[in-house]
Order: sequence, then C-alpha cells, then structure tokens
Amino acid sequence: MHRVEIRPANRLLRSFSVIFNAVNMFFIVLLVFFGLLFLVAELVLLPGVSIGAILALVSYGGAIYIAFRDYGPLAGGIVVAVVLILSFAATVVSLRSKTWRRFSLKQKVDSSVMPEPVQQSVRVGDTGMTVSRLAPMGKVEIGGKIYEAKSMDSYIDPRREVEVVGFENFNIIVRKHIK
Repeated sequence: MHRVEIRPANRLLRSFSVIFNAVNMFFIVLLVFFGLLFLVAELVLLPGVSIGAILALVSYGGAIYIAFRDYGPLAGGIVVAVVLILSFAATVVSLRSKTWRRFSLKQKVDSSVMPEPVQQSVRVGDTGMTVSRLAPMGKVEIGGKIYEAKSMDSYIDPRREVEVVGFENFNIIVRKHIK
C-alpha cells in the first residue's frame, strides 16, 4: 500500500475550511434571526413604516444567497423553507389578539394633568378677592385657595372683591361683587 503523506500546509487549509464553514453557518443563522427580529418589529412596533420589512428582506436574502453559494442547492432550499416557516409563524404569533393583550394597558388611569374640578370646593355665590388683575383672565383667592378665574366684566383690578357666577373648562367665572 502506498501511503500518502499529509503536509502541514494541507492540515492548516483543512482546519481553515472547517472554521470557514462554521462561520458561514453561524452567519446564515444570524441573518435569519435578524430577519425575524426585523419582521416582528415591522408587524408590532413600526406597522406601515416598511423599514423593518426592507431590513428583514435584506437579511433573509443574504442568508439564502450565502447558503446557495457556499453549501449548494440542498442547503439553500432548506434555508428558504426555514425562512418561510419561521416568517409565517412569527406573523401569526404577532397578529394574534392574545399577543396584543400582553402589550395593552390593563389598568384604569385615574390621574389627570387637569386640575381637580373647582366645583367640588367652590360654589356659585361664593365670594373672594382678586390676587391679580383679571383682564379677563387672572388669579382669585376663594376660601384661602388660589384659582384661575375669568371675569364676566371687562377688567377687575387686584384686591377687589368678586363673586362666583359659574364654571367653564376648569376656570371659575366671576364678576365684581355687588354689596
């Protein structure tokens, strides 16, 4: 039997080939993963923007191209099938109503940026004192608290007595107090 001697350079080339194949396979898996990530982002976070869809197509296309180029038609076909199945599953899961319920608000929001309605602490007929000039809006003090008020009259100077005649959009409507 004739024995073939393997040179160290051939061993080195073979080990690089194994490493290169592993890196290519990892790169294909990574591109498919990013494609799925971009697809889900397009469906859930950025619907209608199309950036996620374009990035998903680029990622999927890159993975499929590398699979066909480096591993042949069988591996390329397998990658295409995996991409289609995973994309369909991600689309179905993303668009189910149960998925959306996880993201939706389940608590009732009781707070507001609007101040508490003044009708609870101030009544029509109460009297107070203007803190600033009402022209026609300004500040009044009623019952020891300061409120935003609107004058029915044209202008009311500071430190004048006023009477509450109504409410409008969280503002108190006042007029000069007639004694």
